[in-house]
Amino acid sequence: MNIQENGAALMAAVERDDGRAVERALQGGAPLEWRDERGRTALMAATQANNLALAKRLIDAGSDVNARDDTQLTPYLCAGANGFDAILRATLAAGADPRSVNRFGGTALLPASEKGYLRSVQVCLDSGVPVDHVNGLGWSALLEAVILGDGGRLYTDVVATLIAAGADSQLRDRAGHSALWHAEALGQAQVLRICVAADQDPRPGSLHRVRELMRRQSYAAALDLLSDSPGVDCDPLDLHYYRGYLLSELARHDEAIDEYRRALVLDRAALEFHVYIAQCLRRLRRADDALREYDSAIALQPAATYARYQKSNFLRELNRHQQAVAEMDVLLAQDPQRCDFWFHKANSLRSLGRHDEALAAIEPAIAADPSNALYQAHKAQSLERLPKRPAKPGARRVRASA
Repeated sequence: MNIQENGAALMAAVERDDGRAVERALQGGAPLEWRDERGRTALMAATQANNLALAKRLIDAGSDVNARDDTQLTPYLCAGANGFDAILRATLAAGADPRSVNRFGGTALLPASEKGYLRSVQVCLDSGVPVDHVNGLGWSALLEAVILGDGGRLYTDVVATLIAAGADSQLRDRAGHSALWHAEALGQAQVLRICVAADQDPRPGSLHRVRELMRRQSYAAALDLLSDSPGVDCDPLDLHYYRGYLLSELARHDEAIDEYRRALVLDRAALEFHVYIAQCLRRLRRADDALREYDSAIALQPAATYARYQKSNFLRELNRHQQAVAEMDVLLAQDPQRCDFWFHKANSLRSLGRHDEALAAIEPAIAADPSNALYQAHKAQSLERLPKRPAKPGARRVRASA
């Protein structure tokens, strides 16, 4: 086979999770940096599938962890944005640039914080990712965790981790608002207390030791501590959350789901537990079940943004951009001033090849924030992608004046 055929064979083997075929392709001299029609290397395909074994094999063979695809994503950034912690660590060990940014100007820490991937947040911080880096939307990781989170148990832990790493709760976004301001405006009382305390965790109770073990990623020890303490002095929902979280981090996802279901028996309105279940189902690769769980959360509070936004994120990861656009339309009907919602809608429309509509979607964001370079660049890129329309018969070209 020639180089093109060898590269294609390696990619195909990765996509069907065929380790033997991957070995044959590598032994046959398959080029590690061969790109498919989306600009992806075989390592990027393995990363997107969260295939740790193949990702590590390709990294060991010399695949570039900083190679960018057509969307400017690298295997390292992809792993961080999706909570694929083992691959994230492997890319960092192989020389990933912790300060590199995605096409939105965000480090791996920002999407990890936005989506509530607590372990990825800690891995990024431990690797030296700047805690207060600001992306093209004008948000830091802390701002994303507050604005796009729900102030619940998981996001409270994300915020506490960022604050402990020195995140500035007074850092202001492009509208002039800080994480403190947003936490108060959104009624996130626990998050607000943590931001104010800054140098200590103000949450009382005997779970402090559990959280310390979590920060060190000693999940089995933390779970043992909970199991050995039937009389733990805390809210029963907190206990179910921590047990579920620890079980999930130990890859015992079905047990974690059972723990979260027990929380919902105690409080059917605790929609955050539906989202935790959805995250477990995603790890189990049960995408449709995860989407139904998001819908259960949305049904509890249809006007709330959190669960619907998390669902839209997952739809984009699944390449189901038409459904993602539908969810963004609901969110925009509720709050047409959210520039980030318009931006995400425009990106999905571009992925669908609907460039005229993508241009129309980015205009409200530009109108609200004309100096935002990210929005202006998005518009320029969409204009470049518009199909060239033939001139009308008989039309005269007018020369522009100097």
